[in-house]
Amino acid sequence: MVVVNLKEHQVFGYLPVEKKLGILVVDDHQLILTGTLDVLSRQYPEAAIIKAQTAKETLFQLEYHHFDLIVMDLSIPDRQGETAEIDTGIKLLQTLLQEYPHQNFMVQTSYVKALIRIKHEIDNHQAGFAIADKGLPEDEMLMRVNLSLHGATHTKDIKTGIELKPEWLEVLRLAFEESLTDKAIADRMYKSERAVRTYWTKIQDVLGVYPEDCKQSGKNMRIQTEIRSRDEGLID
Repeated sequence: MVVVNLKEHQVFGYLPVEKKLGILVVDDHQLILTGTLDVLSRQYPEAAIIKAQTAKETLFQLEYHHFDLIVMDLSIPDRQGETAEIDTGIKLLQTLLQEYPHQNFMVQTSYVKALIRIKHEIDNHQAGFAIADKGLPEDEMLMRVNLSLHGATHTKDIKTGIELKPEWLEVLRLAFEESLTDKAIADRMYKSERAVRTYWTKIQDVLGVYPEDCKQSGKNMRIQTEIRSRDEGLID
């Protein structure tokens, strides 16, 4: 297996990224593909960035490379010469979510609402997952790329209501009613601290607590999460 070489570096203005990144960009539209590659290359100049234009090419690349992030469109063809279909991208993403549970994804598409078809799989995904409409400004797109790279979830564009799993509610209760730290929460729930951090990003995504909103309000994300949780009646 050929593995992308990873070396240390930092991304100015974003959370620290301590290694050379491997990024796969999947899009069959040449203009969009070129634009995305250009934006990512400027933001992560040391990254190893590979492109794919079909579902088959994507699966082939994943056989031979490890990627820190996959940026993909939904409307892609299954193979060269075929018509791009949203269903092809949805089925590919569904397969990748199942086979690569620790892979970070950023879906960049004009067909965001189609993701509701696999909302269950997205909610259960254990790594970073962000959604960005192709019409977003560059800085907003890069913010979501960065969130996904660091294991966070940003799917407010397909929210259908407040749905929290029992373990997520337990995290809220232990944090805000018993004032436990993440380490203490992990010990109480017999989980790893990494699992608890994943629960937090899932909770914040469901509640609609995102960095851009907290920046505008001047509140940090944990405080805003507590406020939203109490407003929704999830904790006393």
